[in-house]
Amino acid sequence: MDASSLLATSTNKLNKPPYNNQIRAAEVRLIDEQGQQIGILPLEQALQMAKEKNFDLIQVTEKVSPPICRIGDYGKYLYQLQKKERKSLVGSKKSEVKIIKLSFNISDNDIETRVLAAEKHLNKGDKIRLELPLRGREKQLSEVGVQKINKFMESLQSKVEVKTEKELKKEPKGLSMIILKK
Repeated sequence: MDASSLLATSTNKLNKPPYNNQIRAAEVRLIDEQGQQIGILPLEQALQMAKEKNFDLIQVTEKVSPPICRIGDYGKYLYQLQKKERKSLVGSKKSEVKIIKLSFNISDNDIETRVLAAEKHLNKGDKIRLELPLRGREKQLSEVGVQKINKFMESLQSKVEVKTEKELKKEPKGLSMIILKK
C-alpha cells in the first residue's frame, strides 16, 4: 500500500472528502471556483485545471456517476463543512427527563414548591418523571399517594398545560408517571 492510498483511507475515516490524487474515478463532473458547471472531464484534465488555478480538486459527492468535483481551497471547504455541521447541531437540543420526587407526608407548601420547579423544567422543553416512593405500611395506603399526585397535577395544570406520556402507575417502589408540556 503506497502513501497516497494510506492517506486516502485515513482521511475518509474522518469523513473528509477525497481531494486531488485521492479521487478514484476516471471521469468527473467538474464545477469551477465560481460555482459554474464545466461538464464531464477526464480526471487528469480536471486535476490539471485545478493546478493551473492554484487550487485543489475536491470530490463533493460520489453518489452519482461520474462523481461531482469542485475546484477550490480544500482547507476552506473543510471549514465550511464543519461550520454547517455545527449549525445543524445548535437547534437539536434533546429533551431531558427531570425527576421530581414527592413524599408520602408532603405538605401543601412543599407541593407548590415542586410545582414551580416542574413548571420551570416544562417551559425549557424537558419531560418530568413524577415519583412518589412508598415504603412499608405506605404501600397499603397507596390511595393517599394517588391523592397527593392528583393535587400536584391540579396545581400544575392551573399554571401550564400538560399531557401525560406515561400514565400513573403503581410500581414495586411506589407510584410514578411521566408528563410533558402540550
